[in-house]
Amino acid sequence: MSDKNYLAWPFFDAHHAALEAALDAWAAQHVAGAHAGDVDAACRHLVRQLGERGWLRHAIGGTAYGGAGDMIDTRAICLIRETLARHNGLADFAFAMQGLGSGAISLFGSDANRAEYLPRVARGDAIAAFALSEPQAGSDVAAMQCAAVLAGDHYVLNGEKTWISNGGIADFYVVFARTGEQPGARGISAFIVDADTPGLTIAQRIEVMAPHPLARLRFSDCRVPANKRLGEAGQGFKVAMATLDVFRTSVAAAALGFARRALDEALAHATQRQMFGQVLADFQLTQAKLAQMATGIDTSALLTYRAAWQRDQGKGNNKVTKEAAMAKLHATETAQQVIDAALQMFGGLGVVSGQAVESLYREIRALRIYEGATEVQQLIIARELLKEG
Repeated sequence: MSDKNYLAWPFFDAHHAALEAALDAWAAQHVAGAHAGDVDAACRHLVRQLGERGWLRHAIGGTAYGGAGDMIDTRAICLIRETLARHNGLADFAFAMQGLGSGAISLFGSDANRAEYLPRVARGDAIAAFALSEPQAGSDVAAMQCAAVLAGDHYVLNGEKTWISNGGIADFYVVFARTGEQPGARGISAFIVDADTPGLTIAQRIEVMAPHPLARLRFSDCRVPANKRLGEAGQGFKVAMATLDVFRTSVAAAALGFARRALDEALAHATQRQMFGQVLADFQLTQAKLAQMATGIDTSALLTYRAAWQRDQGKGNNKVTKEAAMAKLHATETAQQVIDAALQMFGGLGVVSGQAVESLYREIRALRIYEGATEVQQLIIARELLKEG
């Protein structure tokens, strides 16, 4: 049982603790453990489950469109991701991508766009995806080459996207493409592209160390209605960054969930494993490592929920770029260290496929890369500090 004392911190309201308790009980019954076999089918099933139970309502903004509130409650989505990650990495992934994949629609979509897509996302009837990265444009968004040219009442898209989560199973993609209003990042626009749009194909399915639906997309004269553009032409970078600003803090929360589960596993193992006439927890080296793990987790939690609270205090208008970057940087790096330490305590058993710590070891690695790698977060923090100075 993970420590829940953090729910009494002043960052949270009473309904947040109630939300966490209800989800924790539900997840223990419905999503605990790893999903073997067909990952695509498992992800679709999880999205449906999360939608039917109402958890996905928290991932979108606007009660008129099925959301839990008029604005996305950042603390709520962080608590949900932390709790799901503690139980099952793929369940966390399924929830997170519904939010990230539809976040730009919540923030910048027209009323018609929101009415068409968001209720389906909230119910788990439609799977969303966020298509920003390219083979030569990951951290460097300004290097984007996928292009969209306005032709009458449609844009014609050509190019590729890669590392796209939910690629191959999504019902629609929020796609970023160069429209050329200005050089670099100022000449990018965002579009909603339905998965069955002619000219959009799945060029490659990508298998990764922690199985998730992932793909490379190809656009060949793919015609997208101009009314599916999100925000103004040339404002796509702003759309992307605003969306990431909401959900980047939740990546830190997912890392927290993984780290808490690793500490739980380490504590249980250390207090039971017999060694040299005593248990592993009796050794001072073990106690020192457990102390470091717990301290790192609490530090990450403070940074994560500070950033989430600050954004919520601004009703969605409060810029928390630096705070979110600090949270993601610290929480993901610390979770990697905590999980590695837990696996080390298990010895040979820790690398056996199917063990919780082995699964966590694979799950955590991608979080240090996606939605801005650790090195990018360092640059963001420094840039914001220099602006303030």
